[in-house]
Amino acid sequence: MLASRAAWQLDASNTEAFLRGLAIMGTGGGGSAAFGRAIIRNDIALGRNYSLVHLEQVPDDALVISGGIMGSVKVLDRFSPEEIVAQWEERFEPIVALQAMEDHLGRRVDYLVPFELGGLNTPVILSLGVRLGIPVIDGDGVGRAAPETQMTSFLGHGVSLVPMPLADWKSNVIIVKETSSIFVPDELGRLIITQAGGLGANTHYPMAGRVAREVVIPETISFAFDLGQQVASLSDPEAVCKIVADRVGGQIAFHGTVDSIREEEAMGFLVQTVSFMGRDTFSGDSLEIVMKNEFMMAAKNGRVGCVFPDLILMIDEDGKGIMSSELETGQLVWTILAPCHPRLRAAVNTSEGKNALGPARFGRPNVLYQPVEVLSRDWGLTW
Repeated sequence: MLASRAAWQLDASNTEAFLRGLAIMGTGGGGSAAFGRAIIRNDIALGRNYSLVHLEQVPDDALVISGGIMGSVKVLDRFSPEEIVAQWEERFEPIVALQAMEDHLGRRVDYLVPFELGGLNTPVILSLGVRLGIPVIDGDGVGRAAPETQMTSFLGHGVSLVPMPLADWKSNVIIVKETSSIFVPDELGRLIITQAGGLGANTHYPMAGRVAREVVIPETISFAFDLGQQVASLSDPEAVCKIVADRVGGQIAFHGTVDSIREEEAMGFLVQTVSFMGRDTFSGDSLEIVMKNEFMMAAKNGRVGCVFPDLILMIDEDGKGIMSSELETGQLVWTILAPCHPRLRAAVNTSEGKNALGPARFGRPNVLYQPVEVLSRDWGLTW
């Protein structure tokens, strides 16, 4: 881990390692590393130095908010990261969304915490913090990436998602003040983002510092940095997989090639199912991964072995983490399964969490969440 998060700085020598760690922990989503790279390089060039604070340092009465960029993986990939980041020097949508939150609440924001881990959504909050002089907590809301705004430890522990200001890059600003459904803010946000070209930013989950200390998944940013540093010089995918599995408390569960990728409409959601054919020790086995931006469920030989929010991590032939949008037929990959953080597991087992994070949200209403340690026994894995 980092010796001193408060003094932590990214520079040209460790940016790629950080992005590599974020890509692995992003579970197929969290935004493209190309965007994160453009953000970090731009901030370094302008003398902006990132810092992190320990979750334990946050005072009881501090105002903590979360936030991130809204936009689908495929839509974001159509934009030039450098062009967007250059535009952000004129109008940075996360600042607009944060100022809308402050105006609505009538007080300044004291601390920021990223919504998720990922190549875009972690750097963008670090950039927001350094631009405004607001400390960023070493942690996030999921300990991985997630496809929907309500899919967090925060909500499962009773923190309200709203108010949720949203600012798109067409200069529209809205605030979802109240809602009768935990799903409406995300769905409304995506509707507006779609109409405005596919890119925007939101802030949400205002909470007191004493609450944040109980619900934030801690030390995830420094963990991603440390993991990336550990594998930065490695190109052997099996060596990378062994290190990653050890660090996340997981196991290498499959190795094979992409056989097919199909899209389906399931309960009103567009999801993708990727089929893999096993190689080497997994020859004769098949794997299916259900994706909704992120890797949400894994089934080997028809048996479910891992369900969101537990982690499905995918490593490519170069030993790097894979975005879901990067998968293509014939690609060789390794798959690691791992348990999510205990705080997130506690959240998914609440009534609100089951509703917010459950498999029905990616078109599998008949699947029940069980810990990966239980489900994967049918795969022959022991924990």
